[in-house]
Amino acid sequence: MKIVNKFYPHALVVLGFILVSLIYFYPVLQGKQIFQSDIAQYTGMAKEQNDFRAAENAEPYWTNSAFGGMPTYQLGANYPNDYIGKLDDALRFLPRPADYLFLYFLGFYGLLLVLKTDPLKAFIGAIAFGFSTYLIIILGVGHNAKAHAIAYMPLVIAGFILVFQKKYVWGGLLTMFAVALEINANHFQMTYYLLIFLLILSGYFAFTFIKEKQYKPLLISIGTLAVAGIFAVGANATNLMATSEYAKYSIRDKSELTFNPDGSKNQTTASMTTNYITEYSYGIAESLNLIAPRIFGGSSHENVGTDSRMYSFMIEQGVPSDQAADFVSGMPTYWGDQPIVSAPAYIGVVVFFLAVLALFIDERKIKYVFLAGALFTLMLSWGKNFSTLTNFFIEYVPMYDKFRAVSSIQVILELCIPVLAVMGLQSFFKAKDEPKLQQKALVQTGVFGLGVLAILVIAKSMFHFTGMSDSSYMQMYGPAFVDALKEDRMSLYSADLLRSGFFIVVTFGILWLFIKNKFSQNTTLIIVGILMIFDLFFVDKRYVSAKDFVSPVQIAAPFQETPIDAKILEDKSIYRVFDVQGQLQGRSSYFHKTIGGYSAVRPRRMQQLMDYQIQKGNIEVLNMLNVKYVIQTDKEGKEVPVANPEANGNAWFVSSVKLVNKPDDVMKALDHLDTKKVAVFNVREHEGKFKSARLKKQWDTTGTIKVVEYKPNYIKYESDNAKDGLAVFSEIYYKNGWNAYVDGKLTDHFPVDYVLRAMEVPGGKHTIEFKFEPQVIKTGGTIALASSIGMLLLVIGGIYFERFFRKDSVKNHEDTQNKI
Repeated sequence: MKIVNKFYPHALVVLGFILVSLIYFYPVLQGKQIFQSDIAQYTGMAKEQNDFRAAENAEPYWTNSAFGGMPTYQLGANYPNDYIGKLDDALRFLPRPADYLFLYFLGFYGLLLVLKTDPLKAFIGAIAFGFSTYLIIILGVGHNAKAHAIAYMPLVIAGFILVFQKKYVWGGLLTMFAVALEINANHFQMTYYLLIFLLILSGYFAFTFIKEKQYKPLLISIGTLAVAGIFAVGANATNLMATSEYAKYSIRDKSELTFNPDGSKNQTTASMTTNYITEYSYGIAESLNLIAPRIFGGSSHENVGTDSRMYSFMIEQGVPSDQAADFVSGMPTYWGDQPIVSAPAYIGVVVFFLAVLALFIDERKIKYVFLAGALFTLMLSWGKNFSTLTNFFIEYVPMYDKFRAVSSIQVILELCIPVLAVMGLQSFFKAKDEPKLQQKALVQTGVFGLGVLAILVIAKSMFHFTGMSDSSYMQMYGPAFVDALKEDRMSLYSADLLRSGFFIVVTFGILWLFIKNKFSQNTTLIIVGILMIFDLFFVDKRYVSAKDFVSPVQIAAPFQETPIDAKILEDKSIYRVFDVQGQLQGRSSYFHKTIGGYSAVRPRRMQQLMDYQIQKGNIEVLNMLNVKYVIQTDKEGKEVPVANPEANGNAWFVSSVKLVNKPDDVMKALDHLDTKKVAVFNVREHEGKFKSARLKKQWDTTGTIKVVEYKPNYIKYESDNAKDGLAVFSEIYYKNGWNAYVDGKLTDHFPVDYVLRAMEVPGGKHTIEFKFEPQVIKTGGTIALASSIGMLLLVIGGIYFERFFRKDSVKNHEDTQNKI
């Protein structure tokens, strides 16, 4: 009975999380699915991979449908012995996206329990965290991996805290599984930002231990976390190793070229340019939309309604009312520093109010850890607007330069502030026997909160309310249009400050009535909880609602075949397509093999070919990539497929080799190169695989070579040449996995023309095969299996220790005390 009494409140909470998740995303109960723009793009990129799985019941680990060819390691590849992935699947049993919302709630609830919060307060706090506007928005646009990683962050933090509280077994086990699940979520940028906060948290506890001269507990804690981390990493070894291996060839690593596309010197030492990394930087003043959602206009597509100045302006221009209403439903009211914003990163003004209350009333020092985490990551989110700090991190902090959209580091703030809010609420009720302390803290919080809003009201005249694209709107629609847009921005500014002030006053009043014994604790808690959740709920619904859900058929097939696609697909040979307008979209990959695609980790060298050659009109580069069709717009703006009869085909024999000594020279040689006759080879880097490179021989070009079988991970050719030949294959060279075989014998192949494969082919008739056989998958799978077994043994050992060994130790200690 004690066990039931102990666990049934938590069971009710979990049931509550399930119900809230399903109610918020209620269209999933009707069989509908949310349309996520990023997932639609992913579906296009992954179609070849998914088709192969269905046909072969195997994993390809390579796709030829995007960027000429690339590994699928960051396209949802399935790895052997991924038992952590199976555990994650079990936790995400609800239909998407309710599953991620449930994980938000569950993870945060676990953290609050570790912070000694009772179930009801933890339940309310978890709901408030999950409804943080940014966390809902990323579900709406399809940043599923990001949401996935964020959901497990609180559990990782909870595990660390338990370990540092000397609860080594349960803390170590929780940390091990939480970190394993966090890594398995496969959004390394979010995990990296979590590590920054964990350093702050660990630094706090290490300082405390050292201050109290508790060196042994500190060492045990570090050892426990190290063991947990090793097994967590090991369980995800395949994904980590494969991603690390490929990352060196993606745009996330440093360029080998020492010059830019315009010929200027490449002076950056970062993996990506500072401008690219900081393109999405939060404005310093814009950060105040954390407590007043639309003071900077809200989103780039805001519904300003029929009572707006823009609606009146449209009516004045003679636009019919129904058209005017439709027009104002997506206005570019956002006027902050970022190029485009789907919604403000609103954490809730009630949450903010309670977090400030924690600073005045909570006596636990750990509140400063969460405050430091919030403030530090807020400053990092400013990016180019706080260049001193940002540039330091880009230049000197390992791996920071591999991630863009620095504004997304605010996810740490969006975790820390709700924690402080619950701590504030908890401490406020705990101080019920000290009404003077409660009154003082509440008044201080009220003055601070309303003071900030008052300053913003006064500062309204100092803002320009001009967006980055207003000059374009002025050219298209005239100055009166922009003036109407500015008026609506000012109206949103004032309205949301008033809204936030209302919530602060009501929250203050409810807590004040509790101090005066007008409300019971539970009544007060429930009312404040409702205020906290409703505040966020109604903001969230502006940006993600039932209208975003569609039939499953539309999700499974997000792109419809056009006459252009149908015309191209009449050609049954193997070739590539270049979609000029959609080169960084996933649509073309859904139907064709393309040299474009949609990926944040696209192959660096293919991107460089695009920047240095293709965008400058070098048709020879398209030829060597076997681009047979180019989708471009005609004079009337309509898309048309243009055939390229000069495409080199799948493979060909060249007559000579141009030897160079560095990547710069390879790229420059492509400026004026007959790719059908000459191949450019970096002799300094790859001479060992091309032993005849320096012989300056003339190769036989009279032979033929053709494809007889073509799969994502396997290509078979037949060659017939009288003498030795040098074959160039219009396939992307990737040394970590692709093996070449001539008549079944492993044979060296090497890179030419910056991205393609080549090999020496002896005279006669031969069968040439390329097989993608990545050793990293085999090695990683073995490590993952061993680590998963180790994790299971640690769980069994930990439970045994807690139930028997520690129990016996306590009993022996009590017996000793009794004898004394």
